[in-house]
Amino acid sequence: MSLLIKNTMLLDGTGKPAVKADVLVRNDKISAIGNFSKYQADEIMDAFGAYLAPGFIDVHTDSDHYLTLFSNPGQADFLEQGVTTIIGGHCGVSLAPLLYGSLESVQEWGDTRKININWHTLKEFIKAMGSHRLGVNFGTLVGHKTIRKSLTPHCNRDLSRNELRVFNSVLEKSLKDGAFGFSIGLGYRQNRQTSYNEIKSLAEIVAKNKKLFTIHLRNEKRGLLASVNEAIELAKETGVKVLISHFRPLLGYGKDYDEALALIDRNADKSDVYFDIYPFDASTVLIDTFLPEWAEGTDMEVMLKDIKTPVLKEKILRELPRLKGDEIIIINAPENEYLVGKSLKEFAENRGLDIGEGLLTLMGLTNFRAVVFYKNIALQKVIKTLSHEKAIIASNSACFKEPEVKQRIIRPERSYRTFKKFLELAEKNKVLPLETAIYKITALPAERLNLKSRGLIKEGYFADLVVFKDAQIREVILNGKRVVKNGKFENILAGRILKNET
Repeated sequence: MSLLIKNTMLLDGTGKPAVKADVLVRNDKISAIGNFSKYQADEIMDAFGAYLAPGFIDVHTDSDHYLTLFSNPGQADFLEQGVTTIIGGHCGVSLAPLLYGSLESVQEWGDTRKININWHTLKEFIKAMGSHRLGVNFGTLVGHKTIRKSLTPHCNRDLSRNELRVFNSVLEKSLKDGAFGFSIGLGYRQNRQTSYNEIKSLAEIVAKNKKLFTIHLRNEKRGLLASVNEAIELAKETGVKVLISHFRPLLGYGKDYDEALALIDRNADKSDVYFDIYPFDASTVLIDTFLPEWAEGTDMEVMLKDIKTPVLKEKILRELPRLKGDEIIIINAPENEYLVGKSLKEFAENRGLDIGEGLLTLMGLTNFRAVVFYKNIALQKVIKTLSHEKAIIASNSACFKEPEVKQRIIRPERSYRTFKKFLELAEKNKVLPLETAIYKITALPAERLNLKSRGLIKEGYFADLVVFKDAQIREVILNGKRVVKNGKFENILAGRILKNET
């Protein structure tokens, strides 16, 4: 089967300006690039001067956390914005390896009872997913919490020497079995006290295997500089490639953010540190994020008891951040779907409560499993940072679009517009050159992930391609198949499970 894409303005992913060219696809690969005005292919697509780019790579997604890889296999939200490859397993949580066959580490996001788990190791997971058809290419990192929770349910204590040895062994095997790297969620209550020695030991394994180490920082507010410095020192001492997850300028901490960027710049020649970012002003967070640090424990039952104990409850209420209830929207509430779409203000007023009391009531009602939108990001500073040399664009979201999803949920804008918005900022607002923008969402993430034969328009590479103009996605080709036509997903599941074979 051959496909000829004619009259394109070719952006090959290298960062070079666009050139006029035709591209010939045979089966799932790019066969030739040039001028083929008289060539007769099985199918001919005339791009009429639109841009042709490599398929976009979303280096940080959550479709595995929310389990929509299973409930929404088409992953149309990604495809319709030009994303052909997504990477999961972030912030310390992955679907494999499972030492005891439990998906306990993702239960805060999705209903794990609906998933038939027939794997333990990462190798077994890749094999199992190979028979599960997907609309996008999917690869995964290995999650720190997923492994650690199997070794010890009490994540707030140091691992013993033997436990760390076992952890290192499981990690190394998973990396050799095809994981694209390792992730750690130091900002979450269960992992905040993880020692630097433990992190360094794991980073050495990742560095030895030439994989990526992603970090959800310990503190994104007053402790931002210390947290970024920790990531830099880790890269310096171990040689590991680091990606800081969702590195965003939170409101009220703009000066710290600027200093953190300067710190990354000053150490660029000694540490391999990048960060991912999205062009929006709202975070998606678990409801317990708002608790004071001392009130965040590893035991859910203790936390539920604390928010109902009068003395502790009063202390928590006094230390809650100042919140605008109408800017906090409930987007996911397992087993309480009637709450989805309501603001915290509505929730509280319906119960005759103030915002603080309403927040604690919501925590208790949902067993801390609610997920909310929270407008807490300085948007203009984000837009300025998009062009930073170390910035990689990522949605930090899942696909929620498919109609089969029975659990009601609000789709965050970044789940379906991150890459379109980024193209708008480049193509229309001139925030950065378009060829540079394309590099940041194609070849750059492919380089960081050691993703072979994707991320460039090059002969012999897989035919993951996007046709767009005026920041509108017209066509998407995935592994040689036209999966999006005229901007709409064709319900063709042409994705593949990817292995890192570095």
